[in-house]
Amino acid sequence: MAKQGKLLVKVCGMREKANIEGLLQLPIDYIGHIFYPKSPRYLASPLAISYPASVKKTGVFVNESQEQIKQHIQDFDLNAIQLHGDEPAAFCQAFQASGVEIIKAFGIDDDFNWDRLAPYLPYVDYFLFDSKSAAYGGTGKAFNWNKLKDYPYDKPYFLSGGLSLENLKEVPAFADARLIGLDLNSKFETEPGLKDLDTLKKALKIINHEQISSK
Repeated sequence: MAKQGKLLVKVCGMREKANIEGLLQLPIDYIGHIFYPKSPRYLASPLAISYPASVKKTGVFVNESQEQIKQHIQDFDLNAIQLHGDEPAAFCQAFQASGVEIIKAFGIDDDFNWDRLAPYLPYVDYFLFDSKSAAYGGTGKAFNWNKLKDYPYDKPYFLSGGLSLENLKEVPAFADARLIGLDLNSKFETEPGLKDLDTLKKALKIINHEQISSK
């Protein structure tokens, strides 16, 4: 864990207006909206919600065109984009002048070659490491975090993939200053796109080393 400051928290896959408004009452840093039509958490159109300036609206895209992403940045007033497909480094470079943070996601398994990341280093703000899947998007399963001990670059990253109340307790033992944030999604849902806010509150207490009530 990054010892010099608290971990950033990104809650992804948000779609329902009332659920989002409840989430925005919690101390999170990023909220993720998925703009991949094949996802069960797909958000089709903007919602009439007032977002606090402290929360960065993040659009998640999979092999979308530059034009469509730029339109979504404008329509949804995005602060960050997360590219979750096969986008090349030059694609990321094209958004450097857009004023949004750029997060490039990679699916990790025991055979992942870290050299794949080198071309992206000048053009992204963060990486996001998820569990490798044949399909795009999350699997709800954690990958072998020991693989991250071989990560050779200084670029900070978000940890994703099957994070839950159970394995969040293991994060403090994973000492890596490059780990700057956690991406919470499927393990905190009652159904795709609908988060259990009480479970998220417990997760935030774990992340922030606060005592969880037994009630």
